Amino acid sequence: MTTPEILWLFLAGFAAGGVNAAVGSGTLITFPTLLAMGVPPVLANGTNCLGLVPGSISGAYAFRDVLDRRVLRWAGIVAAAAVCGALLVLVLPSAVFAAAVPWLILLAVVLVALQPLVVKHLPDPSARTGAVAMAGSGFYGGYFGAGQGIAFLAALSASGVRSIHEANGAKNVLAGVANSSAAIVFILGGQVVWTAAAVLAVSSLFGGGIGGRVTRRMPAAALRSLVIVVGLIAAGSAFVRG
Repeated sequence: MTTPEILWLFLAGFAAGGVNAAVGSGTLITFPTLLAMGVPPVLANGTNCLGLVPGSISGAYAFRDVLDRRVLRWAGIVAAAAVCGALLVLVLPSAVFAAAVPWLILLAVVLVALQPLVVKHLPDPSARTGAVAMAGSGFYGGYFGAGQGIAFLAALSASGVRSIHEANGAKNVLAGVANSSAAIVFILGGQVVWTAAAVLAVSSLFGGGIGGRVTRRMPAAALRSLVIVVGLIAAGSAFVRG
């Protein structure tokens, strides 16, 4: 990678770590950046998946005092589902994932935009509903990470988590579990650019830590709007590139 590429990727990772800690969907920043650097979609997905794990960890650490104890049980469901999602990426032809990328980005943008409505209109919490929602969110996160934070927030609401701080902390933990589980599959499949993943790991670690602390005393509406704008630009670019 060239020095300008490293700089841009570092800034993207830092921003993604902060956005993930706040509302999720930081992948809408880093994934298009990797594509713009010429990294093929499947390889970019694996690299992004591994690189954002430290950001999820530092983001969750900021909420360590309010984490729900059930997060360990949910993590097992999410890990298994994420592995299945990542395996699907590797099993299907790379052209299938490449063709789906613009639509997946648009789906993530819709999830971000409709997050308050999605969470508000979920059915009454139950263990079964929560488990199904966790499995679905984990599978989606393993296949393509953009928007998984919103999906996890919805799953947590379906599981009975009502405190926004508890939900944000658990969301960061579960996103980290999904990313790390999927990353193992992508590493074994040779779908990681290690230099780029290292840059994202360092930058997202700092971004997640700062974003986690700031999130606890600021509204998420402004960040959500920013993510929507970035996502729409990314989707448009992906459609044009495709």
